[in-house]
Parts: sequence; C-alpha cells; structure tokens
Amino acid sequence: MDLTAGTVTMGDSILSNQTAIRLVSFFLILVAMAVWEAIAPRRERQLTRLARWPHNIGIVLINTLLLRVLFPTAAVGMAFYAQARGWGLLSGSTTSDWLLVPLCVAVLDFAIYLQHVMFHAVPLLWRFHRMHHVDLDFDVTTGARFHPVEIVLSMIIKFAVIIALGPPAIAVFLFEVILNATAMFNHSNVRIPSSIDRILRWIVVTPDMHRVHHSVEEDETNSNFGFNLPWWDRLFGTYRAQPRAGHEGMIIGIRGFREPRVCDRLPGMLMIPFAENANSYAINRNRGEDRD
Repeated sequence: MDLTAGTVTMGDSILSNQTAIRLVSFFLILVAMAVWEAIAPRRERQLTRLARWPHNIGIVLINTLLLRVLFPTAAVGMAFYAQARGWGLLSGSTTSDWLLVPLCVAVLDFAIYLQHVMFHAVPLLWRFHRMHHVDLDFDVTTGARFHPVEIVLSMIIKFAVIIALGPPAIAVFLFEVILNATAMFNHSNVRIPSSIDRILRWIVVTPDMHRVHHSVEEDETNSNFGFNLPWWDRLFGTYRAQPRAGHEGMIIGIRGFREPRVCDRLPGMLMIPFAENANSYAINRNRGEDRD
C-alpha cells in the first residue's frame, strides 16, 4: 500500500503545527521524567532542582528563540524544500513509506551519533559541547542543555544530511520528536531494574547506558555516544557497559570545572567555551571486557 499521498497531507499539517506538537511533547516528557526521578531516583543529587533547573531551562528558551529566528521552518521545512527540488539520494524513491520512514529515522540517528563523536574529537567543537558535560548533576534537564553555538552548528549539520539524503518530511518530524524524547529519557536520574535495563539497552539508549558518557573519567566520557538507538556504539567499538566506580560512586562532570556558579549558572555556562583547560578528550576505543 502506497502512503505517499497521505504522507504529503500529513506532512503539510505537521509543518504548520510542528512547533506546538514539539512543545507539548517536550513538557509532557519533562514532567513525566521529573516525577519518575522524584519517585525512584538513581543517584543522590549534588545540587537542588531550584539551584540548577532555572538555568538549564533558561538555556533551552534561549536556544528555542535563536533557532526560530535563524531557521524558521527548522529541519522539517528543509525536508520539504529538498523534496520540492528533488535533492537527495532518496528523492523520488518508490520504496514503500513503511520501509522508507524507519530507514530514514535510523540514518538520521546515525548522523547524530557521528556528529556527537566529532564534537568530542575536534578541540574547537569540544569547547562548545563541554557545556553539556560540566553539569554537576545528571537529570532530565541535562538532556536539553546545549550551548547556543552547538545548537546552531547541529542544525546546519542536520540540514546538510537532509539535503544529501532527501528523506520524507514525516520521517524528519518523527526523528526530531523521538530524539527529543529519548534525550530527556536517557539523561534522567531514574532507577530501572538491571534485568530490564540489560534488555532495554539493546533497543534504546537507557539512562544507565548514557550516564557513563557523563563520567569525569575521560575514557568513559568518550563512550556511549548514542542518544536514541544503541546499535552504533556497539558496532563502532564505543560501547561501555558500566562505569568503573558504579553509578552511585561515579563522579559526573569534567575535571577543572567543579564550581557550581560556573557549571550550573547561566552566565557561567555560556562562557565555558572561552575558559582555559580546553582538553580535547581524545577518543579512545573501549576493550571487549567492557561489553555486556
């Protein structure tokens, strides 16, 4: 069954309502994960929500306004633009949407994985990305905390991938919503039984899996780069099952950035790329003994 006509109609509707849909999705997931964190926390907090959340949410508001000004139609709009001009490898593809849409979501997710690795490997990019890592705690708001320069660069990279790939607009929309949801989920300070986590992390990046990536230990920081699908880390040797110190004992953050007014206050957060100690955090491949 060909869903092309239905997809075009749905795509037009999504383009006109995507902001509202994503906003509602963001707040629903934020509230759901915050409640879960309160009921079943994985780790004891270093700072209170009142001390951190206004600043982490503040950077989200700044980034949202910036993207609306610079890229009014965002990624979905670029997908429509590329489709209208026949750009991309998949432009004009006769493949059923049942196969094409999941394939494009997976390819876009792989691109985000590669981008994340690049932001760790290139010292200049790391300067901006490390604002995400210097958070002294790890919770749902960490998943939306990125420097405005990184957000702009990420959108430009995403545009390039969309132009090269030519995915359906509905695939781009679904990817954006899923990525937003999974980023907040896997950054949440929630406790999941290890028996469930062990299975779940074959399907999606779990909080215990991604928390390792926020360890102060450099080889642990340079592992588990996935935000949504966990397969890329396993395929490319960047997967690490657990932190050496355990999840309760591991230290979150980056060495050299331990002062709350710098790490978790909005003015200090914005200035982190221009601080000293620009360690490149050269990427190390993990050994087999670190795998499940």
